Amino acid sequence: MTYRDTAHTNGYEFTQGAGYALPEYPFVEPPELRDGRRAHHPIVIVGAGITGLTLACSLARLGVPAVLVDEDNTVGVKGASSRGICYTQKSLEIFDRLGIYERIAAKGIRWSVGRTFAGEDEVYRFDLRDQGGFGLSAQPPFINIQQFYIEGFLVERILELGQVDIRWKNRLVAFEQDDRVATLTLETPAGRYTMQADHVIDATGSASPLRKWLQVPFDSKRGDDRWCIADVRFGTRPPLERHTWIEAPFNENRAVWQHLMADDVWRIDYQMAPDSDPAYVSREDVVRERLERQFGRGVDVDIVWVGPYAYRSECVHAMRQQRVFFMGDSAKIVSPFGARGGNTGVADADNLAWKLAAVLRGQAGPALLESYQDERLEAARENVRVTNRTARFLRPADGVERRFREAAIALAKRHAFARPLINTGRMAVANAYHQSRVCDDSPGSGESTQNVALRWLDGRVGRLNDLLGWAGTDLLLLVFGPLASTERRRVRALAASAPLRAVQVLDRRAAPQAMEAVRDPAGHLRQTTAAPAGGWALVRPDGYVAATGPAVDTDLVRSVARALALEEQTA
Repeated sequence: MTYRDTAHTNGYEFTQGAGYALPEYPFVEPPELRDGRRAHHPIVIVGAGITGLTLACSLARLGVPAVLVDEDNTVGVKGASSRGICYTQKSLEIFDRLGIYERIAAKGIRWSVGRTFAGEDEVYRFDLRDQGGFGLSAQPPFINIQQFYIEGFLVERILELGQVDIRWKNRLVAFEQDDRVATLTLETPAGRYTMQADHVIDATGSASPLRKWLQVPFDSKRGDDRWCIADVRFGTRPPLERHTWIEAPFNENRAVWQHLMADDVWRIDYQMAPDSDPAYVSREDVVRERLERQFGRGVDVDIVWVGPYAYRSECVHAMRQQRVFFMGDSAKIVSPFGARGGNTGVADADNLAWKLAAVLRGQAGPALLESYQDERLEAARENVRVTNRTARFLRPADGVERRFREAAIALAKRHAFARPLINTGRMAVANAYHQSRVCDDSPGSGESTQNVALRWLDGRVGRLNDLLGWAGTDLLLLVFGPLASTERRRVRALAASAPLRAVQVLDRRAAPQAMEAVRDPAGHLRQTTAAPAGGWALVRPDGYVAATGPAVDTDLVRSVARALALEEQTA
């Protein structure tokens, strides 16, 4: 079977508007065609969307060579919309480690407040800065920015770092694998060639050809909810806050989303009738009439892009098949509520990158790669479950679901206790890993840290990401408080025998007893790692806590072995 056999329409055939100007990257003849040889690569990534580019950039930062192929020669989708726009604090922390956060922050729109209305009544309001310690991180709760900007920044950064060979206009047309190797056949403007790989990452998206060729089983659910996006630029600006209407009087009492993005462009999502004709609802005159109903007759607006969409949810039964790893929309598809689509793909890439690096360098056991499935399949299933619940609230079935929604809205108009029942999207957060073979049951294990502040010994302000960047692919051991001489010897011996960097964490005045030490005057490092007083926390390169403990003893040694899937070797 070939890629073309499984190709599908991208769903943008009814789009309108001037669209976005996307960069185009040159095709370079692959060395396999120039030299007439079949090359063997440790890692080949198929698909240069946000997920594949994040993985490629993560590998490049860690010094791991890889090849990234894509059938197109640009970021985003030609003729398509802004696509994903809301990027979570966890994704922004990942982008900070990759070196592109400042570019995103300079271009995008920060936000934390959301307001939801039913008619003229506000029925729900939140400020993410007040929830879950969002305020401890250097990164804000959310930044709105068009997805193609982030993809472009990732391409720039990959080119700066080296290590990864990006091959544009390289289309995967055939694939096979066995116990020894995977073989990929690619078609280019200069001809067809093959290459081999130890590990293949499928980041091709929702129409994954690899998933179809390999006959990967998955669960799927498709609803009849229909929406129409309008990306517009106003002469007069609506409010800066994120507004949603669960019942918008200017949209036949259907839902509406309103988000500001980069370049003063607003993304407005209108819920349509289930039987809507996509060609009709996306016509420019119909869209302008819709905008006038919301913003007033004669509104000064430039239509950048318009397109209808429907959604479905899917989730594979396994994130890996032999040498192929599935990530992003190749592994799961969620309805677009709560920003759990692209952000999940970014987290998939961040999770797998350090594990591939550690295994390829012989620092970890092969079973570490199996933990990718443990952790990210759990996350995928949770995100599908949460977004499906939102979808049912926004388009309830007749009967119990509809009566629940009507009761929730009626109560929320009058009583604060009912407002959390209004479900227009539970905003994405870093998923916890409760089923991972490389995490234990200690406090904080399997939870994500935040990029909290710390102090270097000279008084300068640093961040947890600085320590993670220094550690690279090694585990980061944070030891809190003074150390007895026996504990110091154990830490030194462990750091000398395992891929681990150790840092002593002190209060404001304690004298350092180790070469590497920082201060935690506000206690944020200990708070974000859930370490016990006078204990330790083992933090992975992706910022997740592998384990915590009260004392530097054999439990710490076992935790290091478990975090790297080396338990059998150390038994």
